Amino acid sequence: MSATTTLSAADLRAVVVTYAELLRSHKEVINRLNVYPVPDGDTGTNMTLTIESVVAELDETGADPSMEEVCKAVAHGSLMGARGNSGVILSQLLRGLVEKFKTCVEITPGLLTEALAHADDLARQAVVRPIEGTILSVARAAAQGARAATGSLEDIVRGARSAAATALAYTPEQLPVLKQAGVVDSGGSGLLLLLDAMCNVVSDDPLPEPPELEGIVVLAHELPREHGEGNIADLRYEVMYLLEADDHKIHAFKEVWAGIGDSIVVVGGDGIFNCHIHTDDIGASIEAALDAGRPREIRVTDLSEQVIEERWVREGAVEQESHVDNEPAPPTAIVAVVVGDGVGRIFRSLGVRTLVKGGQSMNPSTAELVEAAIATGSKEVVILPNNKNIRPVAEQVATLVDFPVSVVPTNSIVEGFAALLAYDPDASALDNQREMAESAARVVAGEVTQAVRDTGTDAGDVHVGDWIGLSSKGVLAIADSIAVAANRLLEVLIEPEHELITIIEGEDANPANTRRITEFVAEFFPTMAVEVHHGGQPLYPYLFGIE
Repeated sequence: MSATTTLSAADLRAVVVTYAELLRSHKEVINRLNVYPVPDGDTGTNMTLTIESVVAELDETGADPSMEEVCKAVAHGSLMGARGNSGVILSQLLRGLVEKFKTCVEITPGLLTEALAHADDLARQAVVRPIEGTILSVARAAAQGARAATGSLEDIVRGARSAAATALAYTPEQLPVLKQAGVVDSGGSGLLLLLDAMCNVVSDDPLPEPPELEGIVVLAHELPREHGEGNIADLRYEVMYLLEADDHKIHAFKEVWAGIGDSIVVVGGDGIFNCHIHTDDIGASIEAALDAGRPREIRVTDLSEQVIEERWVREGAVEQESHVDNEPAPPTAIVAVVVGDGVGRIFRSLGVRTLVKGGQSMNPSTAELVEAAIATGSKEVVILPNNKNIRPVAEQVATLVDFPVSVVPTNSIVEGFAALLAYDPDASALDNQREMAESAARVVAGEVTQAVRDTGTDAGDVHVGDWIGLSSKGVLAIADSIAVAANRLLEVLIEPEHELITIIEGEDANPANTRRITEFVAEFFPTMAVEVHHGGQPLYPYLFGIE
């Protein structure tokens, strides 16, 4: 096949569709590489979701769209569908490319070179604090490689791809965190696939196969998150939204954001912008939008939970600890979704056959729960979701397998513990569901965590850094220390008829605070029995189950 000399609208569409296919097949590899700015394991997912939005828009253009229609679909689809830091930057790169194409009939070598340079410039303008060793370095190298090549379209795309690959290989020398982990930049890896797609459409070059996931060894050392140094990885929340605002207000908006966070990317124009920030102040990041215009589709992700959960993936802890016991399968088995290694061990000791790792920011998919249910080898299965966000997913499993599956509607780990006290492996899934749900309903659940923004509650005003005690009724206790917040919470929750309190220690628990809590219970509720277990869960130093 002879090389293409110019790119038509159909060719540009083919590049995007091919790129989408490559991102789908490489998604998990790119996720595994992600250690910067936080090792949250979602770069591949975010880039894939971004390009899927573009493909969806292209599908709406019909069988033979014009160049203008293709460019409009790419620009609008990527802006509206951009996810995460990497997805927003990818959106700006794509928008920069097609901005140069939309008025032409065919893309010439010179125009492609100009477009790659324009995409590089716009991407850097969108990032408030550009950092080398990232996708930005790879994009700049691609533009420079195209400029250095002369002649045909084939020379241009191969020159851009070669320079980008060299820049990607150099990213560990630019970012110590990449060198320490022994990987190249994940976002840059995703962008290189776009150039692979171009080379395939222009020159019929073979598409790269994704490497085996097991062969990727990441030597990242994820240290405890301590604030005070201003490091990007210290910032706890990722906030994203679409912002409807006049273009002239965006500069001031960026200035406000620059003072409250990092990893800031704002892309768009003509009254609609996709905005991304890592910050500790969710409220301020959204209030800035209200000053500029109207935010919508607000998404907040707790990066600290993502880091911890992705660490399980890297260390093989998901080892399908959804792996199955060697013991013979009981007639009815339990599948439980858990967070924390200690929690998992407790669930095992209470008879759970299969564990699925999951939490607030990385809920297991229906497919993962189906696989776990099948892996039990039992004729019937009961699922403990242990999180209200996972319950709807768990409810789908029964329709996808050919054996009975019931879900106990547990919203917390302690409710899951209580439910297991009524588990009978010889009873049917339906009978177990009924008995276990009643057992779970008898427990009063509480938890202690730290406030991340100022707010008003029925218990009083909460300020950033306060320790708060929560139950299903909301905030019930506020204090400046973990132990005081925990004791005030228990004082509200414990009733005269209660006999047992189970305390689950999280990652941030310590012996001194646990002793303060148990001594408080012994003094003020002397008839209460106390059990203390180490759960290792993140973000919540203490979980309580009162029965």
